[in-house]
Amino acid sequence: MTEHVATLRWYRQPLVWMLIIIPGSAVVAGFYTLYLAIVSFDGMVVDDYYKQGKEINRVLKRDHRAGALGLTADAKFDLKTNQVQLVLSASNKHFEYPQLLRLSFLHSTRAGNDQQIAMVLQQHGHYRGILPKLVPGRWDILLEDKQWRLVGNLAKVDYQADVKLKPSL
Repeated sequence: MTEHVATLRWYRQPLVWMLIIIPGSAVVAGFYTLYLAIVSFDGMVVDDYYKQGKEINRVLKRDHRAGALGLTADAKFDLKTNQVQLVLSASNKHFEYPQLLRLSFLHSTRAGNDQQIAMVLQQHGHYRGILPKLVPGRWDILLEDKQWRLVGNLAKVDYQADVKLKPSL
């Protein structure tokens, strides 16, 4: 008696396809990871650590200066109209309000998303600027002049948000 054994071709065997798909998906995932590494900027590597360390002392001096002037600010962000309204107040009566301030939006994990806008003085202590498009996430807010700086954070990008800015002492 002869037995008839049906043999399947190699491309009809499920075990062969499993052996091809698993390493193949690892290769595809590797190329996608390479693409993300090339396209996105994470800003994590700094060329000169010593120079950046020296900058920290200047930043601390600006924080102490803001504390000595008694500066605080209330910022209102309106994403519907893309407006930023800011009220700067100082306990020092001789404080002169600058005509222009820099408001920086620093993303907590992606330095490539950081943005800066100019805040223009409208009237005594009231500033206005155009809000940039912000991606979702946690943002550190930095209001600064050449002599002082104030910090705050925005936990959630929403249609309207209020942020209190103060010296980071």
